[in-house]
Amino acid sequence: MDLSIINADLHLHSPYAGGVSERMTPRAVAENAPLKGLQLLSTADILHEGWQNIIKSELKPTGDEAIFEATNGTKFILGAEVCSADRAHHLILFPSFSKVAEVKEKFKNYSTDLNKDGRPRLRLSAEQIAEVCAEAGCLIGFAHAFTPYFGLLATRFNSYKTAYGSQWKNVSFMELGLSADTNMADRISELHNLTFTSNSDAHSPWPNKLGREFNVLKVKEISFEEISKALWRKDGRKCVLNVKFNPLEGKYHKTRCRGCLIYFEPKTAQKLNWKCPKCKDQIKKGVDYRIDEELADLPAGKHPEHRPACVHTIPLSEIIALSMGIKSAWSEKVQIEWRKFIDKFGTEINALINVPIAELESINKDAAIYVEHFRNGKIQYIPGGAGEYGKLVRPGQQPKIEMFDDTQKTLGEF
Repeated sequence: MDLSIINADLHLHSPYAGGVSERMTPRAVAENAPLKGLQLLSTADILHEGWQNIIKSELKPTGDEAIFEATNGTKFILGAEVCSADRAHHLILFPSFSKVAEVKEKFKNYSTDLNKDGRPRLRLSAEQIAEVCAEAGCLIGFAHAFTPYFGLLATRFNSYKTAYGSQWKNVSFMELGLSADTNMADRISELHNLTFTSNSDAHSPWPNKLGREFNVLKVKEISFEEISKALWRKDGRKCVLNVKFNPLEGKYHKTRCRGCLIYFEPKTAQKLNWKCPKCKDQIKKGVDYRIDEELADLPAGKHPEHRPACVHTIPLSEIIALSMGIKSAWSEKVQIEWRKFIDKFGTEINALINVPIAELESINKDAAIYVEHFRNGKIQYIPGGAGEYGKLVRPGQQPKIEMFDDTQKTLGEF
């Protein structure tokens, strides 16, 4: 049986969710997906009635009840993100609109915002949500697993099995999130059961957000059954590659003050009771510390046999901006150069990974050199933390990182 490779981003949002661009329409997503190299995306927010109507009006059905298609061939799978009573976020993929309705009917008595918020809050535990999903034949996993505020393993639980209780065997996947990768997450032995996914959680349709993280899946075709088999790793279907940010670029990777953004050694932050002596704001625990010191029970480098490679990527527009010394990837100058690469080489993934540097130089020599730096791992980072994304640093420049000096006495110590 012939299996093929697809690129899938399984976590997006619609304008009905907070902080999402009004331009995040199915048409806009479908238009930009091929530029990135994506074939399958989540519809997102499909429990919301208004968004359901837009999905039905802008996309057409396929032979599979879970899969819908744009006019350019980009496919979408019915999906949503929900928040459980403990404020953890969960991703759900549905086999049909009838199952969306079935799940929504069971959720409606435990939520006041199913038709108000694209990411509804439920007065149900993770276990109860998973049970409803299992009964409806849905796929469920937990989103941005370690990210503060809404990650299942951020602070609320030290074990996903504890969180999902009797339903843990019905959980097939977890999402790594921007601030962690496979090498970090696989230090937790119980997570070896799960398929890791890397998704964008995009709030706008542009290629530096859409598909900034994605999964390479091996399937026979794009259908709910095949995606289910891939996430459960059955019959040769599986995830064969996770493509994602370097965790250093994630918003919560390092321990950092939310106010003055100074970095702290975690043990120093503990001594200070997670309060910054400089500005009195909260010190936010980094994902690297949470995993390495509080959750890990294995040394780095221990992976289950089924675990695919995980590669770090940088949006092409950010690389171009860095090469031009421009701060914003949305500068008109950057976008003009980005478009030249896409027009010549088809997709961003192709330009970043496959095209020989000599061919890239025919478009923009400086940008081509920085793509080569990216491929060779020479681009450095000022790491992210406390809700601030990490920043790229030009090769040859030293990242400027302001660390708290724990040798200096605070006022309370005099």
